[in-house]
Amino acid sequence: MRNFIAACLTCLATALPAQAQTLVEVDVELVLAVDVSRSMSPRELEIQRQGYAAALTSDAVLGAVGGGLLGRIAITYVEWAGSGTQRVVVPWTLLENAQDAERVAGQILTNSGGSMRRTSISGALGFGAQMIATNQYQGLRRVIDVSGDGPNNEGRAVDDMRDTVIAQGITINGLPMMTTDGLSSRWGIPDLDVYYEACVIGGPGAFFIPVTQWEDFGDAVRRKLVLEIAGTPARVIPAQMRQRPDYDCLIGEQIWRRNMQIFMEP
Repeated sequence: MRNFIAACLTCLATALPAQAQTLVEVDVELVLAVDVSRSMSPRELEIQRQGYAAALTSDAVLGAVGGGLLGRIAITYVEWAGSGTQRVVVPWTLLENAQDAERVAGQILTNSGGSMRRTSISGALGFGAQMIATNQYQGLRRVIDVSGDGPNNEGRAVDDMRDTVIAQGITINGLPMMTTDGLSSRWGIPDLDVYYEACVIGGPGAFFIPVTQWEDFGDAVRRKLVLEIAGTPARVIPAQMRQRPDYDCLIGEQIWRRNMQIFMEP
């Protein structure tokens, strides 16, 4: 009888998907989803890359990684724009030490591309959730960290996608970039922080950190990564403690249609 049970257990294990047998446990599965839409200038894209690279190799972030229960995280870096436009710059990578962080930073600085059309936060969230669902890691927490300089204007409604993603046990944090220039002001909104709170972020402990000057970008990224990796409650913008404000989450789509009508006028 004992041999029969052992044989059954062996058959069951063999029948399990390969992924289920090879999952690596980590403290956090972290998707860094970075906006590269055309409202971002080449200079701003470079500031983003430098900011993330510097933050990931900083003592503060490495200390947060080492201070976790397991002392390791899984990370991927994705650039996004339109609903079907996502570019994986750093595939899922185990990050445990300074050497791992330097390797990830090097990929960010050398593999990134140029800007792409449209802005689909919902597309980035859906892509990030799919990456989490199909990777080789099992995180104690699962987080999508999305940065952007404007509202969703293509693809599925962003609040609808947010609700779908957080229902999978994934937390969405935000880095709204509220800097101003000629192009982003035409397509953006002045209260992007409120938009992110109402329409983008969600899940246990969700928070956002707005960036109002590019000079502050690196510090904001480092601060945000430490909070996400350490899993400590954010005291920056504790959005999870407040009721979501009433907001028209389709404002980006409305701005797009308005601008298209203006451009098409004779």
